Order: sequence, then structure tokens, then C-alpha cells
Amino acid sequence: MLTEAQKQLFDGQGYLNVRQLFSPAEVSQYRRHFMSLRSAGSYPGDSAGVDNGSQDPLKRFPRMIHMHRWDELSLQWMLDARLRDCMTELLGREPFAVQTMLYFKPPGARGQALHQDQHYLRVQPGACIAAWLALDDCDEENGCLRMVADSHSWPMLCSAKADTSVSFSDVTVELPDNIQADPVIMQAGDVVFFNGQVVHGSYPNSSADRFRRALIGHYIAGEAHEVAKHFHPVLRMDGSPVALGVSEGGDLCGRWVEVDGTPVIEMQPA
Repeated sequence: MLTEAQKQLFDGQGYLNVRQLFSPAEVSQYRRHFMSLRSAGSYPGDSAGVDNGSQDPLKRFPRMIHMHRWDELSLQWMLDARLRDCMTELLGREPFAVQTMLYFKPPGARGQALHQDQHYLRVQPGACIAAWLALDDCDEENGCLRMVADSHSWPMLCSAKADTSVSFSDVTVELPDNIQADPVIMQAGDVVFFNGQVVHGSYPNSSADRFRRALIGHYIAGEAHEVAKHFHPVLRMDGSPVALGVSEGGDLCGRWVEVDGTPVIEMQPA
């Protein structure tokens, strides 16, 4: 499905936006489906809780997690052959599927501070990979993804406290002043695949009336033996379960320091 140039781009920068992998009709179906589910009440994984009277947009539209465990359409999407084939070409081996998420990000909602997915999944050996389907056009106004190119070659960075006035999560990673996270501009139907080491996040949705909904799958390298407890059970891409071990947190993490005026990552106890 992918060209050699696309695969080289993924290898080089750690992420790849595949244009219009899903049709407008499919995207419309997903939007209707998840908006209907959200309006019907709460589900497992609604960590913020649903509060329709709240001034916080993320209380009115909290994210959904692990929908594939109770919603058939989510499961079908997570195992979709197009996602499987793209990731198999990018990774060189068919991945395992471990998580679905739905971010609504309504107007006025906070973003998510810069982070690495591997911080949460703790895949050993290898890494995780995300498939992030845009259900709305995504740009800087409504809080598109931002990614640090080439950061997939970095180790796990040490956690720092995030600014919760602009991020719904309280954990971030710190970067030197000369390294920026670039906006990933997407159209509804695009899917960006990115390595779990890639530093990414988003700013708040500053638009007046535009959602930035996204359907996300997390997957792990097919050679993996362990993944964090929260991501079990693990599925093959045909939907059958596969038994993997439970990974623990790492002992070391990287922190940016200056050596002779040059920023470098120095490993230290987590």
C-alpha cells in the first residue's frame, strides 16, 4: 500500500501521514457513531467523568478508552486490513493490537502536553506504534497534533510536570529551546502512523465551533514479549488473543543537558 518514499519518510522522521486512507462516508459514520455513544452516557475509561453542566469542555466530552472491548465497530476499525497492511510494511512484521481511544476535543478544550506513548505502553522488546485517524480536518486553530521529527531515535525521556491550564494531562517531557514540535496538518480521513518513541502532543482547541475528533489505535511490534498491564488482553490482527508478559517501568530515563554548549540526552535513574 505504501511507496518506498513513504517508508523512508517514516524511517527518517518517525511518523507518516497517509492521506485519505478512509473515505468520507466512513469518517462520517464514525463521527455519528461516537457522538451517539458519547451522548448516551458514561463508559469504562471515562476518567474525567461526563458532566454536561460543566464549564470544562472535556467534562462534557471526555475521551473514550478501550472501546473495542465493548463496541463492535471500534473492534472492526482497530483490526482494519488497511491499518494492518500499512503497519506491516512500516514495521516489517504484522503488529499486535492493544488499545483504542476516541478524542473529541471540542472547542475550547485543552490539549495534551508533549509525551512519548512508550512511557505508558512499556513495550519490550521493540516499540509501540499508533494509528491516528482524523475524523475532522485538523489544523493549528483546532489543536492539531504536533510532533518532533526524528525523536523516535531518542530514549525514553524523564517525566516533568505539565501545565494543566493548557493540558488535560499533568505529565510532559522537556525539550531544549532549539527543538520544536511541528504541526501535523490533516484532513478528515487521513491516518498518521507514528513510532511510540516520537515526542508528540497538542495545543488547546482555540476555534469557536470546530471539534477535532480522532479515532486512535495503539499497536505493538510483533516481536514484543511484554506490554504494560493496562494494555492486556493483546490481540493479533485477526482478532485472536495472544499471550504476552506484563512489563514493568524502566530504571533509566533521559534528560536534556548542555555539554560544551550543545544539548545532549544524558541517561539517569528514573
